[in-house]
Amino acid sequence: MTTPNSSLHFYGQSLSQPQVWQGAAQSLRFDLPGIKAKLLNLTRPCYVVNMQNQLGVTNEGQLVPSGTSGQPVMATAMPIALSQLGDPTFLSFYGLKFAYMGGSMANAISSTALVIALGQAGMLCSFGSAGMVPARIEEAIKEVQQALPNGPYAFNLIHSPNEEALERNAIQLYLRYNVPIVEASAYLDLTPHIVHYRAAGLSVNQQNQIVIKNKVIAKLSRREVAAKFMQPAPVKILRQLVEQGLISELQANLAQQIPVADDITAEADSGGHTDNRPLVSLLPSIIALRDEIQAKYNYAQPLRVGAGGGVSTPASTLATFMMGAAYVVTGSVNQACVESGACVHARKLLAEANMADVTMAPAADMFEMGVKLQVLKRGTFFPMRAQKLYELYKTYDSLEAIPSDEKEKLEKQIFRRSLNDIWDGCVSFFQERDPDQISRALDNPKRKMALVFRWYLGLSSRWAVVGEKGREMDYQIWCGPAMGAFNDWVHGTYLESPEARHAPEVAQHLLIGAAFLYRLQHLKMQGLQLAPEYGQYQPQPLR
Repeated sequence: MTTPNSSLHFYGQSLSQPQVWQGAAQSLRFDLPGIKAKLLNLTRPCYVVNMQNQLGVTNEGQLVPSGTSGQPVMATAMPIALSQLGDPTFLSFYGLKFAYMGGSMANAISSTALVIALGQAGMLCSFGSAGMVPARIEEAIKEVQQALPNGPYAFNLIHSPNEEALERNAIQLYLRYNVPIVEASAYLDLTPHIVHYRAAGLSVNQQNQIVIKNKVIAKLSRREVAAKFMQPAPVKILRQLVEQGLISELQANLAQQIPVADDITAEADSGGHTDNRPLVSLLPSIIALRDEIQAKYNYAQPLRVGAGGGVSTPASTLATFMMGAAYVVTGSVNQACVESGACVHARKLLAEANMADVTMAPAADMFEMGVKLQVLKRGTFFPMRAQKLYELYKTYDSLEAIPSDEKEKLEKQIFRRSLNDIWDGCVSFFQERDPDQISRALDNPKRKMALVFRWYLGLSSRWAVVGEKGREMDYQIWCGPAMGAFNDWVHGTYLESPEARHAPEVAQHLLIGAAFLYRLQHLKMQGLQLAPEYGQYQPQPLR
């Protein structure tokens, strides 16, 4: 059975409980635009009807038992609301409309404007506080809280093993200003600071139930790290916090009855810090681990597991939900939106990126450990220059040990300043940020060299935010292959232009597209075969 343009075919069996369709014949559409419009009307049921040996599609009418007058119905799909995607408890727990989160990107790339825009649209977003001095974080907290007094919003807490003061200062601000949600990222192990935040918000209500004021979403890519956040906080850390007067005995006891995190984001092949894990392998593994730990501890409120890294098209969004994700997290696509903190030039480069235009480069915050992050390689020399710095760091024990010709290249091609000037700048910088960094480097030439090299690594990401003129070829732009997939998807649509990319609209298109593809798949499983042109969701302006 086909439509006149042979774009619909039916190869399945009849419905298990035969039904017929009753309705106005003129509501049936047989042409491509008409059928596509009916399939896209997600708020209404969708009926595939055999009308005089031709397949038509409608959102009108009703199904009645076979034997009643009407037309044979071949396949059906019920309405689907975007709020049905994901775990409904995620929505109620955080006060959201959609199971969608904008992940944090450091240096305020996940800006206050991005947090506010997604929050006003009923989605959660985490401010990119990593790399920010306390005064800037405090300013952001006040701005977000004024715009979203009742939420939803979150602030990032990045693991800073080489700059512990940053983590400690951030937590002090979050507690002082009652920031309700923290997104913990890049953790290798639990620290007293994240445990302090979690435990300090615990109390009991009149029904003797644990009340969790300070919520934690842990973004990670390793099972061993996930297990730490899925279990109660270590007693040793809790006892230290009690002894320091930071939490009460009651809070320490309550913390032993709940996990450190409420939600776990399985971070696959993402921009920035990443282990390049494939989502199809990582997410099921983390969910299985969650189930094991839930069976062991029997939490009153089981942890949820969401996922990010590679989520940038309707297909990847749907696939993530169908693998069991409670929510989806996006990053690279938000950086390319007008609300992000990235400069116009960086957003333009992102909008031109292909999936292969990314590579790994040394990370500023964990430089000495050899940790790398994923960045854009198109239109910038940063990856190559950053790798050169790491090779010199591994080869030599001090700046003085570097051959003079190599030092000359560094000063002229990469730093554009003398190494002595850069060290003076490091001293001034860390006096405000973390003075201990300087004192630890004074009698450690290797560490001094690391701080000087981190000067470039740190500023290169800032240059991409502020749009530093003359430094475009040194921009460090965090980016995963998802960016290229997004650009492929929106090619030829209004979202191809970076100026038209607004984060809430992008999010809605991803969710609408995912729901649309779910409907198509549901119809296909009943035997309906559609021509390729029906299977593409192309975003159209929502306003």
